[in-house]
Amino acid sequence: MTDLLYSEEEEALRAAVRDLLTDHCDAPGVIARAESDTPHALEAWKALADGMGLAGLLVPEDKGGQGATHREVAVVLEELGRAVAPVPYLASAVVATEALLSCDADDLLADLASGRRIGALAVALNVAAGGAYKVVRHEGGALHGELTGIADAVIADVLLVPADDGGLYAVDADAVTVTPQASLDLTRPLATVTLDGAPGRLLGDAEPAVRRALRAGAGLLASEQLGLAEWTLTETVRYLKDRKQFNRPVGGFQALKHRLAQLWLEVVNLRAAARNAADALATGEDADVAVAVAQAYAAPVAVHAAEEALQLHGGIGMTWEHPVHLYLKRAKADSIAYGSAGAHREALAESIDLQAP
Repeated sequence: MTDLLYSEEEEALRAAVRDLLTDHCDAPGVIARAESDTPHALEAWKALADGMGLAGLLVPEDKGGQGATHREVAVVLEELGRAVAPVPYLASAVVATEALLSCDADDLLADLASGRRIGALAVALNVAAGGAYKVVRHEGGALHGELTGIADAVIADVLLVPADDGGLYAVDADAVTVTPQASLDLTRPLATVTLDGAPGRLLGDAEPAVRRALRAGAGLLASEQLGLAEWTLTETVRYLKDRKQFNRPVGGFQALKHRLAQLWLEVVNLRAAARNAADALATGEDADVAVAVAQAYAAPVAVHAAEEALQLHGGIGMTWEHPVHLYLKRAKADSIAYGSAGAHREALAESIDLQAP
């Protein structure tokens, strides 16, 4: 039977990542960057990718990576979710890397694993694995078209672009026009990518690469949502212990205790689902089912946790200076990333031949 508990190595990795994010992604700094034209925490990304080598966890050692598994990546994403860290880890170290692993592109893999370059899959953030996605036109050896809703494209060095001939092409970001879009989640900005005769390097077949990348993205996104939910629950409990009304801690009121107890149960169940998805991706056993279950459950729990945090923090929670709004926006944006909870429930029902009424 699979052991979903965290190993000593995973806990050590968690501690190291949390210490790093404490130094580079404190709440005031993240809020300040969200207001600027450069929302990404580049120092944190450099420390993660170059200093700790975490951008290459999924890349085999013989291809320039660390040769780890999705379980270790899940631990990193839990901590990134706890800090709503504005770094392109999910886009580059997970989604783009998984796409490259299904192609013949060892040089690009090594670049992404080392952090020398940042990659982004040019598929809209809301597309689920197996879902329809927009492609560009390949004509005369060049790519033409426009793609919208591309996460972290504004910071990417190379874009992995699916074309109408069935190929997946690597395109340098300098060869395209990237226009920022208005995004609810200010810590994971979206952009429109316009290709007007951009040269591209054929990497392989787009369909299996995109499917693999989006499945891994959905499965490991659940770990980010777990980290987000755990932070909001922990901070809400701490605040309610400190805040007093009628000369007693607010957290002592029975109605609030019930709400927090229910939320704790949801977060515990989310941890099991997220860990199972990461383990299934690592072993390849029933990965489609595990990912669908995790995402069907993760999105509503993360949103619920963030909404409860906002409400139970009262007036201070409604201010821009308090970071809880970042968590709610990230939770809402994540709820439609790589497929909504409803889409994953439908996929799960189809896999067991359970038709909708």
